Amino acid sequence: MTVRIRVETSAPYDVLVGSGVSDQLASLVGDDVRRVAIVHPTVLRERAARLRSTLLRQQATQALDVHLVEVPDGEAAKNAEVLQYCWDVLGRSGFTRSDVVVGFGGGATTDLAGFVAASWLRGVRFVNVSTTVLGMVDAAVGGKTGINTASGKNLVGAFHEPVGVLCDLDLLVDLPSAELRSGLAEVVKCGFIADPSILELIESVGTGAVLDPTSAILAELVAKGIRVKAQTVAGDLRETGGGAGPWAAKSTGGGAGGDDDSIGREALNYGHTLGHAIEREERYTVRHGEAISIGMVYVAELAHRHGLIDADLVQRHRDVLSSLSLPTTWAGAFSPLLAAMRLDKKTRGDQLRFVVLEDLGRTTILAGPDEETLRDSFAALAAPSPSPGAGR
Repeated sequence: MTVRIRVETSAPYDVLVGSGVSDQLASLVGDDVRRVAIVHPTVLRERAARLRSTLLRQQATQALDVHLVEVPDGEAAKNAEVLQYCWDVLGRSGFTRSDVVVGFGGGATTDLAGFVAASWLRGVRFVNVSTTVLGMVDAAVGGKTGINTASGKNLVGAFHEPVGVLCDLDLLVDLPSAELRSGLAEVVKCGFIADPSILELIESVGTGAVLDPTSAILAELVAKGIRVKAQTVAGDLRETGGGAGPWAAKSTGGGAGGDDDSIGREALNYGHTLGHAIEREERYTVRHGEAISIGMVYVAELAHRHGLIDADLVQRHRDVLSSLSLPTTWAGAFSPLLAAMRLDKKTRGDQLRFVVLEDLGRTTILAGPDEETLRDSFAALAAPSPSPGAGR
């Protein structure tokens, strides 16, 4: 069964979730296109070649040039050198504004491909064909594109929406188990910030079904995560605050923002402030979802210390994430992570801002917490998990 999720932004588009939906790429590319660039990682070379062949067969009635643009795997693709290479391919191939870029891969690949499309001729159409759980529920939807720099992750980029997104569940069959688990961290995030039924489903069915790439349970979780992302970005595409959804809560603490500032799309950054800092300090050898898992436990501890949530909800973070074999502790030093967090996109001036929970399914911004509380919360990542109810 194919699930169609509408992203109601100023230029609405559909996300298709189901087995074999990548065969619908031709309908998204359209009939007026002369050139298509499929940006893909090395690991998907053979699959990209098959996608190209299918597209050419389906568009046999028109002259179509389909170029395979191979880039490094994972975060190694998200830099200025690779971006320049992609521009060079488009230039040599004569890409015009009527042509299309396709991002075929995980979140790092679609981030890069989207930025290639956003920057070439100041914006050409692009389609995302996501091949990982992480890409499906996070990077492929919402129009955020970009690359990393030496200073941090995703600091250079643009908002550029796709004309459509294809989440082909058949492509998850060959996904390494660690990558599948990493993607589920973003699904769990959606459960904490907006849709608790995600957490209830994971807790009720057991990890066997959740981690089975062919299961209806995983398909349901992916669709639930995409719905949260779609609703959130529809209300606040450019992360300016406000927007629809019960998680559009108010900023609090430290005087930043003010009572009239609702959090909007920033809610999707739950766990990402520390998570991105870990990724940077570890030179992206830690998977994104693993880093975000640690980051979620951190901000849960931080919110608890500010009296926003109780110890049971902190423990629930640990329990759900640990059940998926995602990390909930970190033994590294805090000072370099604190320095990296000060470069986070949510920082205003010298004031750190964290997305935290004020209740299950309701987020807020905690602005300017003192350094002692930041360090105490981090120290809890190395400590044994408290028993449920402790500290209440």
